[in-house]
Amino acid sequence: MYDDGFGAGRVVAGVSGSPASLAALRSAVDQARRSGRPLVAVVAWEPPEGEKLYSRRPDREWALHWETEARVTLARAFEDAVGGVPSDIEVALRVVRGRPGPVLVELAAAPGDLLVIGGHRGPVHRHARRHAWCPVLTVPLRKVPRAQLRALLAAP
Repeated sequence: MYDDGFGAGRVVAGVSGSPASLAALRSAVDQARRSGRPLVAVVAWEPPEGEKLYSRRPDREWALHWETEARVTLARAFEDAVGGVPSDIEVALRVVRGRPGPVLVELAAAPGDLLVIGGHRGPVHRHARRHAWCPVLTVPLRKVPRAQLRALLAAP
């Protein structure tokens, strides 16, 4: 088993469906394979208008619709990033209502966890760098091969 010095935690990957998050998901799958750790892939979602405005007129049907969209995003991300959910590693799929930064930091709080996110300048990155108790691996978009990036950006 690969020993990276972090212990026997999990690899927690933030997924949004963006090209950067797909690169992060690929890296997280690789980290899980090399280390023998389970992978927890997470899509965090909240109502498009935000929780505060949504709370004025909550609509359960819309909330279910947005949650379903998040589940589709997670499934599509695995398909686009690595050809589907890997069968050779333990994978947990999580769809959580909440802001991505706090959700990911809360889920990656166990000893030995590794948080993997895409990009390097957004609010999720800033929140993770400030508040995470575990190592944070930020995968820049430039790690996406150019041909694959074109295909991802052209996809519906």
